[in-house]
Amino acid sequence: MTYVSFASGSSGNCALIRGGGVNLLIDAGISLRRIRQGLMSVGLDVCDLDGILVTHEHIDHTAGLKVLSKHFDTPVYLSRGTAEALLREEKCAGKNLRPLPDVPDWNLGELRILGVPLSHDAAQPLGYRIEGEKSAMAVLTDLGVVTEAVQKAARGCRFAVVETNHDLNMLRCGPYPAALQRRIAGDHGHLSNEAGAALCRELMAYGAEALLLGHLSRENNLPELALRAVRQEVGDALRVEAAPRDTFSSEFSIC
Repeated sequence: MTYVSFASGSSGNCALIRGGGVNLLIDAGISLRRIRQGLMSVGLDVCDLDGILVTHEHIDHTAGLKVLSKHFDTPVYLSRGTAEALLREEKCAGKNLRPLPDVPDWNLGELRILGVPLSHDAAQPLGYRIEGEKSAMAVLTDLGVVTEAVQKAARGCRFAVVETNHDLNMLRCGPYPAALQRRIAGDHGHLSNEAGAALCRELMAYGAEALLLGHLSRENNLPELALRAVRQEVGDALRVEAAPRDTFSSEFSIC
């Protein structure tokens, strides 16, 4: 399986997973033009997609979904709560929505996909664990706290995208009003560098080989701060990179 991020952060999130003969987008929070650019960079187009996994309804994860779902018949997999929110807010064409059961666990081609309930201020947010024949990866961003479900989903993954949204000191001293600071740092907001680093340490203990740090705040974090916090927990044993906000990441491949 391979993973590449097309964008990561509060201005937009979108990534591609390929494996087992399946091409999947994780979120569509950028324009259709940028999505097509990302796909073209790996020799694909939208018509080659087998599905889109949506984590939740916030605009930085769904900005391109309305146009994409209007012009293409790509199935959109998401929780029932997220589906209802998207329809209510008219962010997606209903014809392509595939609402998942409360405990999502299904096969798409040769991949097994498990939805992971997250603690975030959205209708019914999900992270995802994707299992191939011999390996697994997880996408775990937009979570205010690391729950037992998140820990279970992370175990045994050779690669994972882990949220390191903010540096606590930058958040406290930054431009955001107090109420927004509390929301971001709360149990339904986003993981700090330190909280994300602790999850990375657990992933390493269960066999992770590579990590991509995701959803870094433009105002409240710096890539070097996130990387430093994670390196303090995992050392140099793993490949660790920070996902760029507005450009493509490196490609990560696991066998």
